Amino acid sequence: MNLSSRVALAGTVAVSSVVLLSGTAFAHVSVQPQGEAAKGGYATVNFKVPNERDKASTVKLEVSLPAAHPIASVSTQPLPGWKAEVTKAKLAKPLEVHGKQITEAATKITWTSTGAKIAPGEFQQFTVSLGRLPEDADRLVFKALQTYDNKEVVRWIEEPKDGAPEPATPAPVLKLSAASDDHHGGATTTADGKGEDKGGHGTEGKTAAAADSSDTTARVLGVAGILVGAAGVAFGVLAGRRRSA
Repeated sequence: MNLSSRVALAGTVAVSSVVLLSGTAFAHVSVQPQGEAAKGGYATVNFKVPNERDKASTVKLEVSLPAAHPIASVSTQPLPGWKAEVTKAKLAKPLEVHGKQITEAATKITWTSTGAKIAPGEFQQFTVSLGRLPEDADRLVFKALQTYDNKEVVRWIEEPKDGAPEPATPAPVLKLSAASDDHHGGATTTADGKGEDKGGHGTEGKTAAAADSSDTTARVLGVAGILVGAAGVAFGVLAGRRRSA
């Protein structure tokens, strides 16, 4: 294999690799806070669910809340075409929230289609208000089950480990920030479902930026890789022409 062929092959491999990685790196159920999720406070989060199948649509999502860190207050934002149900259970050890004893906490949230579906090539975000968040944890792991209309169930339950490669089916992980002074986190949900920060300013723009930042990064890396690969192919063609001349 001559030099031009080797360069062209390397460029093609680079393009293919980047396209594949950029398309799959974030193609799983994930969770992102609107604003921040502070320890000991309240937060509004989005569970982002992409459809990974070409011939099936997502019709159900089940999210298990961490048993090691019970969350007393869980409320879902209405979503047309979907029914949300919060399952609760008695606590072995009561929680104290705002001076009150809480004897039960949510263990699971289930969204079931009542007409809407997440079709191939689409995604949906399910919004939840959580509180109070634990003060003795740096992150919360939410194991999730994604059901398609062909009865297939994808289990997003593998807990990512620090320093280890990402699992094939990772569970959504919510990273918690340092506790704020007022223990109310960085965002709340108003009656109309819109977020507000501590100063009372709308956070719709911040929400969109936070929810899509990972996908934007993937797209940027993918485009950059394609450009680098294309440059390699062009270099190989030019080198071949010079050798022929």
